[in-house]
Amino acid sequence: MIPHGRPPRSATTFATLIAGTLLIASPALAQTPPSTSEAARTLHERLLVLDTHLDTPANLVKPGWSILDRHSAVEDGSQVDYPRMVEGGLDGGWWAVYSAQGPLTPEATAASLAVAQARIAAIRALATDHPDKFGLAQRAADAAPIAASGRRVVFISMENAYPLTGRPDQVQAFYDQGLRMISLVHFANNELADSATDPAGPRWHGLSPAGRRMAAQANRLGMVIDASHASDDVFDQLIAYSATPIILSHSGPRDVYDHPRNIDDARLRRLAASGGVIQINALGAYLKALPETPERTAALAALRQEFGPAPARTPEQNAAYQTRLRALNQQHPPAQADFEDFIAHLLHALAVAGPRHVGIGADWDGGGGVSGMNDVSALPRVTERLLAEGYSEDDLAAIWSSNALRLLKQAEDYAASLK
Repeated sequence: MIPHGRPPRSATTFATLIAGTLLIASPALAQTPPSTSEAARTLHERLLVLDTHLDTPANLVKPGWSILDRHSAVEDGSQVDYPRMVEGGLDGGWWAVYSAQGPLTPEATAASLAVAQARIAAIRALATDHPDKFGLAQRAADAAPIAASGRRVVFISMENAYPLTGRPDQVQAFYDQGLRMISLVHFANNELADSATDPAGPRWHGLSPAGRRMAAQANRLGMVIDASHASDDVFDQLIAYSATPIILSHSGPRDVYDHPRNIDDARLRRLAASGGVIQINALGAYLKALPETPERTAALAALRQEFGPAPARTPEQNAAYQTRLRALNQQHPPAQADFEDFIAHLLHALAVAGPRHVGIGADWDGGGGVSGMNDVSALPRVTERLLAEGYSEDDLAAIWSSNALRLLKQAEDYAASLK
């Protein structure tokens, strides 16, 4: 389980935190969300609905797993596939090239680069293998025409630039393959920046010299810089140094729940004043305090050790893992945040930053999902609730996509101005 509040600085906490990021399928998550009104559903379908943090590429690289099949958060732990995107009116979003933080050695970063290359290849294959259902977007202006054609939008982002450390040629190479959003750090400090959650505390007190160079290169290329997972010092420095507004692709307000992965209201106001955007996540441990269950944590760790990392499992092994996980959930049910907890974060961010600086990045397939909104099929609930809270169709259009697209357009324009 991910630690709650400010985690104690210990290796045990850090290991627990990493383990807690994996999606936990459970009976609570399996509940069918209430149906939405016809008016809300009609509006939702009319909007361009994008999510800025889809960790689904972790499933794309699994042997035998197909995005075209309908899956289940209970059966295989997944939350995004083509049938559920259609059902939930999700037009697409930013599909993440995620690399776990490893040792700060050339050998480890080279191995991580190979993982990142496989992930971006799998993302690009969505459009090349299924051109009638997915379209690769490389500019902000690409999104609307792709969605209008009935296809799902595929932007590419990178969560943790660790595999690109010391490789400016690879930053360019990933950009050439479609990378348009990049974060420098994840759960632990690396050679680029400090993390919000490293047990050792700050190493650089913000960006390292290499991190500043990479941020500048991202600006020159026309990529949006993502400060989710970064420390407060990194956030402050990116606000100061980035030539274009930054994004928090999957974060939340700290004044609702005090967790270092979240952002305080003063910084949230500064983000909005600078033109930036926060995309609200739906990972329960960042939404509210959840009770610790040591027995469950130990049982999960043993199960994962027995079966190994998900990408390396065969379809048969993954099915066996999910069967064992369901039994574990029955014996040690996980505590869960619910839809109202997610809405509390979303409404607070909207009140503080305004609807032109807030969006949705739920962290699907990376730990996101709450009771009442356990996969993307439930997204119309968000539209319905925001309408009930008095937000207009223009507000909803901004929240669901145009805020994030504006940042990408500004990054594109800045890069073009340098040529």
